[in-house]
Amino acid sequence: MIGQIESYDPDMQSGVIKSEGAFYSFHLDAWVADVPPDEGDDVNFDAEGTIASNIDLVGAYLEQPKAIKYKYLAAALALFLGFTGAHRFYLGFYRLGIMQLTLTVILYVTGLPGFAMLWAFIEFILLVGGHINKDAKGRPLK
Repeated sequence: MIGQIESYDPDMQSGVIKSEGAFYSFHLDAWVADVPPDEGDDVNFDAEGTIASNIDLVGAYLEQPKAIKYKYLAAALALFLGFTGAHRFYLGFYRLGIMQLTLTVILYVTGLPGFAMLWAFIEFILLVGGHINKDAKGRPLK
């Protein structure tokens, strides 16, 4: 069947698919695609009662993911605000951004702020050099 993801909760790893006026629940274990599900995604799935299984993105094999985020904007954020994790938040890596911000606060309190700047500068180099080349959803950077 073909449907559309109505809702998805990444914390619970479950969601709901709507197809032809009916609703089907699913768990991330039934997800086949390489990228995580997102609300509004068109999907192909097998229905067993009100449970969806073998869920894959429709057209995922037809075209490559489109670049949405800018590589040099992420690099500028890493260079100037990297100690806050701003570039990680921009790219959608929220947990890494929170960890970087927390580590920066800890390092400033202990009197070692240079290490937070070093981490940000290394990630700036990785962004400019192309080693960090995808956002959190696996899409390439512009």
